[in-house]
Amino acid sequence: MAHKDARDIATARARLRCSVEQVDAIFPDALAEARSVMSEAGVEGWLDGASIVCNLGRGTDLVLIFLEEMPQVARHCGETIIPAVAEVARMLSGMAVAGAIAPFLSGLPAVARRLGDTELLRQWLQLVVRAARDAPEGIGQLARNAPFLFSQLSIGGVKNWVDYGIRVYATQSWRQPDYFGLQTADAHAALQRERSGTLYIDHERALQLYERSLWGLGARFRPYSEAFDELRRARPHLDRLGFHIPDVYEDENGVCGLDRYRAAIAHMAAHALWSKPFLADNFSPFQHLAIECFEDARVEALAMMRYRGLRRLWTALHPRPEPDACPADHSCIRHLLAMLSYALLDPGHGYDDPMIEKYTARFAARMAADPHDVKIAPQLGVEWLAENYVHEFRLPRVWFRDTVASYRDDNRYLWVFLEDTDDEDDFHSDHGARDAPRGPAGPDEGLPPRHYPEWDHAAQSYRPDWVTLFERIQPGGDAAEIDRLLQKHALLVRRLKRIADVLKPQLRQRVRHQESGDELDLDMAVRAAIDLRMGIAPDTRVFQSHMRHGRDISMLLLLDLSESVKDTPPGASSTILHLTREATALLAETTQALNDPFAIAGFHSNTRFEVRYNHIKGFGEPWGEAAKARLAGMEAGLSTRMGAALRRAGDALSERREAKRLLLVLTDGAPHDIDVSDPDHLREDARKAVIELQGRGLDVFCISLDARADDYVAQIFGSAGYAVLDRIARLPEKLPEIFMTLTR
Repeated sequence: MAHKDARDIATARARLRCSVEQVDAIFPDALAEARSVMSEAGVEGWLDGASIVCNLGRGTDLVLIFLEEMPQVARHCGETIIPAVAEVARMLSGMAVAGAIAPFLSGLPAVARRLGDTELLRQWLQLVVRAARDAPEGIGQLARNAPFLFSQLSIGGVKNWVDYGIRVYATQSWRQPDYFGLQTADAHAALQRERSGTLYIDHERALQLYERSLWGLGARFRPYSEAFDELRRARPHLDRLGFHIPDVYEDENGVCGLDRYRAAIAHMAAHALWSKPFLADNFSPFQHLAIECFEDARVEALAMMRYRGLRRLWTALHPRPEPDACPADHSCIRHLLAMLSYALLDPGHGYDDPMIEKYTARFAARMAADPHDVKIAPQLGVEWLAENYVHEFRLPRVWFRDTVASYRDDNRYLWVFLEDTDDEDDFHSDHGARDAPRGPAGPDEGLPPRHYPEWDHAAQSYRPDWVTLFERIQPGGDAAEIDRLLQKHALLVRRLKRIADVLKPQLRQRVRHQESGDELDLDMAVRAAIDLRMGIAPDTRVFQSHMRHGRDISMLLLLDLSESVKDTPPGASSTILHLTREATALLAETTQALNDPFAIAGFHSNTRFEVRYNHIKGFGEPWGEAAKARLAGMEAGLSTRMGAALRRAGDALSERREAKRLLLVLTDGAPHDIDVSDPDHLREDARKAVIELQGRGLDVFCISLDARADDYVAQIFGSAGYAVLDRIARLPEKLPEIFMTLTR
């Protein structure tokens, strides 16, 4: 098998027309990653693109960057974009701006993750070529700042910002680097001017959780931009690729942009759950419009049965056309249906049109009989058109004012056509109702990822959204294994609990000399009575009370689960992973005896694109069978990208309200990952993460099992923020003791 793999790699390497020696060192890993996200055709395109970049003759780094970074671009925006990226690199080389190629390629994965769509990324490539042509002095700075720009703006905002720079500095080319490098006041002013509305990418995780928790579809979101096609403005829609929504929403009618996203997602989810496609060829275009009106109303009624608050949200975003607004020389069918649609949504619509009253009543009766009857919309739609049709509907001028509900999709999902079309822009080209997302999310999909910045100590700035963190509930093992470990250390458990009893303060503390309280303080009452007899004004503080007085501490234990914890240290009979299980179990027993809320999590990483964060015990659950099973099922592997894990643990701990919040980190080595060659990079990022957490009022302490930790651990956690265990075999005993010392 190994020989076969070697031949396969050699065949692929031969297809790469590049004689750069450094390629050989990275090629096997790069090929494996490319094949994990691309088809064979995509891999061939990747190799062809790398060949183009290599043969530009612009240095060895470019082809290495292309080979390593393009699989991540394909992961976020599809493999079909890769040849276009290589072509842009070739064009930049031909435009004598070759210095921009490296930052352009390096920043492309971050841009692709922010955009998340092939067409949007293609628009960015077009913008890069235009900037290279019209602002050649600034294209290098633009390429370097692209990840930051897309962390602040939509693709439309970036386009406007770039257009402004090109226009303003067209005759002052020497100032272009300052503008595109964000070194001028007007660059920042233009950036703020474009930073309006609610960006989808800023709320991506929240919206994914909203859809999954309320609707259970696990649908993919596909953001699109309205800035590049002003003649044919896109509308929200759903198809086999997922839910297509704008990349930015402005506030509308008192509804904030985030709620507009929720309104649109809820409407599309209602279609995905309860609509079935109609055969389009069986109905006329006018009948399509009428059927869509009733089907929108039907699925929204079903959604409002589940979540009543949707009515208020949808009503605020639905236009209310005035009855006489449509002129006589226009086709008014859309106007009439918009009035009917509003009346079907809002019972207090206020229209006195008899036809509206008739069909809202008929619709209500049909819904009361069976709201899941998919025949309601086609039957009522056909009947409404037959009763209301006039020849003026065919006039070429159609009245559109106040007829479009911005949160509704364009209803392509509802129709299936017998004949396919070759026109990729055709409204129904996807025939999406046949392949639309249905059913709950798969059990292995986990939570939507989180994205964290990473500190670049060389540039002294953050790389925004640089690290992707995936979290999940740790799969369980045999809880009895943890019970056996605790039984093995029964004497130590009893000793630790005795120490915990000493540390635990009295739950009731008497407070004397109170003017009011739970009961009389007899000593003070007697003294007050004597003072009265002697004619002296008595002290009125003759009551006492009892107040609860306990520890106000919460703790999160963060475990390093990298590959190295599988090793057996000198002088020990067990692996570090096994000792970690024992120590964690003993710490959990001790913390439970102290009645301190605590949580346990573990982490490891596989490049910045995959930091794994496993929840072993949450603050809100007891230390019982479930948590013990997850601790027993804990496994190790891969690398130690610590900064992102620290930030995620800090997010969880920051939600606690205890006076002292302790993040306890257990690790056996320095932060490292396979995609980072500079050892100081991840150490400095972890140090920066610790500083961030301390700024949020959290205490961070590290217990290192690395005998060489003194070289770096103080750099990360500070001189008083760590302890190094020379005898790792004593970890089960020392970990609870260190915790009790820190919280004494």
